[in-house]
Amino acid sequence: MTMLIFGMILFFGAHSVSIVAHPLRERLVASMGAATWKGLYSLVSLGGLLLMISGYSVLRLEPHLVYVPPAGLRHAAALLMLPVFPLLLATYLPGRIRRIAKHPMLVAVKFWALAHLLANGMLADVLLFGGFLAWAIADRISLKRRVPRPSPAASERPYNDAIVIVVGLALYGAFAMLWHVRLFGVAPFG
Repeated sequence: MTMLIFGMILFFGAHSVSIVAHPLRERLVASMGAATWKGLYSLVSLGGLLLMISGYSVLRLEPHLVYVPPAGLRHAAALLMLPVFPLLLATYLPGRIRRIAKHPMLVAVKFWALAHLLANGMLADVLLFGGFLAWAIADRISLKRRVPRPSPAASERPYNDAIVIVVGLALYGAFAMLWHVRLFGVAPFG
């Protein structure tokens, strides 16, 4: 559990500098340069992510039940997962979906985390997915008080929404039917 929590501290710590200390972040970027900041941010985030994955995997080997989700919540989780991949793509392919969602990546993280909390009640799941859900909510709230930074994206085109939906749903299907069981050993549908 220590590895998972330490990984979460590193990952969410790096991702939360703008939430808790935006002026500090701006001073650090100005003093060390944007490239150095991004490199350091990426290294800390990657290290945290790798520790989270390892810690989650280890904690799953010794399961500790926190709650037993009703079987019907698996269907709700599957429905909540439907928009996740399209929203992730909308982050980088601007269109009406991105405009309506405002921060599609954060909305995707919230849906993903909530879906997994509905379907899983083990301690490892509650820590990991609960942490992501809490972070995404805190980040969204803090974005209302911050000046938005430009994010990399393709230019807005009328067909971007169609691409986002078609490719996003295809990715959802491939992930749910093939990749999830191969990567995590859990078949969401069966």
